[in-house]
Amino acid sequence: MRVGFAVPQSGPWATPGNMRRVAARAEELGYHELWTFQRVLYPVGHPMGPTYRSVHDPLVTLAYLAGVTSTIRLGVAIVNAFVQPVPLAKQLATLQNVSLGRLTAGLGLGWLREEFEAAGVGFEHRGRRGEEFVQVLRKAWQDEVVEHHGEFYQVPRSHIDPKPAPVPPILLGGTADVALRRAGRLADGWISSSREDLSAVAGRIELIKSAAVAAGRRDADAFRFVCRGVTRVRPEGAADRQPLTGTYEQIRADVGELAAQGVTEVFHDLNFDPQIVTSDAKEAMRRAEEALEALAPSA
Repeated sequence: MRVGFAVPQSGPWATPGNMRRVAARAEELGYHELWTFQRVLYPVGHPMGPTYRSVHDPLVTLAYLAGVTSTIRLGVAIVNAFVQPVPLAKQLATLQNVSLGRLTAGLGLGWLREEFEAAGVGFEHRGRRGEEFVQVLRKAWQDEVVEHHGEFYQVPRSHIDPKPAPVPPILLGGTADVALRRAGRLADGWISSSREDLSAVAGRIELIKSAAVAAGRRDADAFRFVCRGVTRVRPEGAADRQPLTGTYEQIRADVGELAAQGVTEVFHDLNFDPQIVTSDAKEAMRRAEEALEALAPSA
């Protein structure tokens, strides 16, 4: 089981200094990967909650942290397919190269209609759009001359360089069965959502592996199954607590349970704890630094 950590990205604690501190300390403690997420806008009156109210751009954040780290991997979970794939391919390739090959590219279909509207992209047919999106990314990264004429995207015969070295792994998000099968057919792995039922993740993993085998893939055993750990540190509480909520001892035991279900990686994300994103920056960082130490892979 590889263990990662999400950087401060949402709310008052998401300052450049705190981002650097978390990134540097995570690297020192042997965490596998730093993670970010995307939220472009927050519709007025929407009940999403404080996590999504003020969120820094995930790729700019990772580029910033690439310059202050040297070995820890850099993952985005996730960028949604309402952006255009060719500019995104260029951004991700550049990030891969300036970080010397440390990037994991997590992609999703998106679920917030207002973000599609603001991007000028139709909300319907997201599944087909997402599949073609992955095709365009891979062509941009691998083909000497890139050309694509599809249902959603048109790319004239072009050079799209420089290429990323190596090509970043693509992980797909999603919760519906059709999305899980898509990950098995097209991706290098899967990332669970913040609302995933972690007690039943083994079934998700089995469905993805089955789809990979049915598609004739020979690399199903090398798939990455990444859990976004909505981690909330709390005193000893009720017996019906959610996984990754509780004491440090309980959270570490939960990580072991996820490994037993087939999860290959988990990253602790404090951005989804309302007590963190609504606290003042100093208090949130005090708690984050404590969690970094207590939940470190070598702890």
